[in-house]
Amino acid sequence: MIKTILIATDFSLESLDILKKVLKKKHAQNDENQYNILFVAGYDMGDSIRDLLFTTKSSVFGKIRSQAFCDAYSIINNKYPDLINKITCDLFTGSFQRTFDHFVEARNVDEAYFSATKGSNLNRNQFDLTGYLKKNKHVEAQEVVTGTGDYVPEKGRLAEVFL
Repeated sequence: MIKTILIATDFSLESLDILKKVLKKKHAQNDENQYNILFVAGYDMGDSIRDLLFTTKSSVFGKIRSQAFCDAYSIINNKYPDLINKITCDLFTGSFQRTFDHFVEARNVDEAYFSATKGSNLNRNQFDLTGYLKKNKHVEAQEVVTGTGDYVPEKGRLAEVFL
């Protein structure tokens, strides 16, 4: 059976730690399901008519998603091919809870996760989805504790995925 997991992200390598922890847990439980992973970031499109007409998702992703993030989720995808059906990235551009509830319902989200730490890597126009996830009525969002207290020389680099 294919289920959908939504992960609130800021497209940093730290946010991929949520995916690693969730998949590691499911792998340890010998979960038979496959999952569509949906990374979602909040993005304020603004009020400019020019921006609303000529800004595309791919141009926004080019600004806020690094190549290291894409490489890292490919590595995780290769590590858990039995659990991952596909990984996609999306933007939530609304500003109301009801809009977010419809967003989650339309994508048939079964599980949702967010980081316990505040997103310090948010770019201009990005916003944190944690408040929307906590108040969502379709799926109960789970908080995942990420980050390490110790100094890690690989912090913020692609090698962090292998830790």
